Amino acid sequence: MNFLDFELDKQMKTSIFIMFTTLFLLISCDSGPNFAQLCEENPKICNEFHEDSWCKRERIGVGAANIAHKQTPEDLQKFNQLVAYEKYNKCVSHASKIEHIKLKEKKTLRIENMMKARGRIEEISNQTSKSNHPRLLYFHWTRYLNEESLEKFLALEGTSELETPESQYELATYYAKRDQDKTLQLLFHSLELYQDGNIINNEIFKSLSSIFADKNEIKQSYIWLKILTMYDPEDPDINEGTLPNYISTYKLDAKFLDQVAETTLDKILNSSFVPPKY
Repeated sequence: MNFLDFELDKQMKTSIFIMFTTLFLLISCDSGPNFAQLCEENPKICNEFHEDSWCKRERIGVGAANIAHKQTPEDLQKFNQLVAYEKYNKCVSHASKIEHIKLKEKKTLRIENMMKARGRIEEISNQTSKSNHPRLLYFHWTRYLNEESLEKFLALEGTSELETPESQYELATYYAKRDQDKTLQLLFHSLELYQDGNIINNEIFKSLSSIFADKNEIKQSYIWLKILTMYDPEDPDINEGTLPNYISTYKLDAKFLDQVAETTLDKILNSSFVPPKY
């Protein structure tokens, strides 16, 4: 596993927990209106795309992000909009390639939805091109290779503005090919900053396992891969043969290492994780 490959292939995952936290609050919060009620109040937002049996979750994500932006029109919400549209665009782009045997017009509708999503990404990207919000600076660097955005983003290192799990992970992606030990520090600090109940970016676990494998620290690599399998067993990057191969190839004490992984994940989930020194 290569750290930057994970980052470039799955950039949207780096902050997907924000979008789904917003979605969760909109859908299930007992103290406020649910998502259906919010859609009744905002039909234009919720009916932006042609109805389709595909990509329903992603369409809801776009609606949730847009409603959140309408309620709080700030830069963070614009970033969440971009992430939501990207996720929907990725899904509908795949769906548009599938021929519907009986209803050929489905493909046309999906292509129209795809083009609308791409148009919105371009529109919001243009609106935020001069933003100094760290999430948007990172977005414009990684998506458009905007060097000015990168310089501004790096200038925020060590400030409170980057003291979030997301920004620490994003900062780590910059140092990944430059300084492995610093990258580890940033990834660990990202885990340290998660609060109880947050959805964790599982790319952190993959990155840690990958770096430790590169450093030939096999036990550590195994532990973080084990943590990934416990936290997100449905992740498509998990190969069911990987952990057994680690054990057999390197003669690992799986029972002990699994206990370490379980204890470490428990600490991360209850916000008591203390990063090791690197």
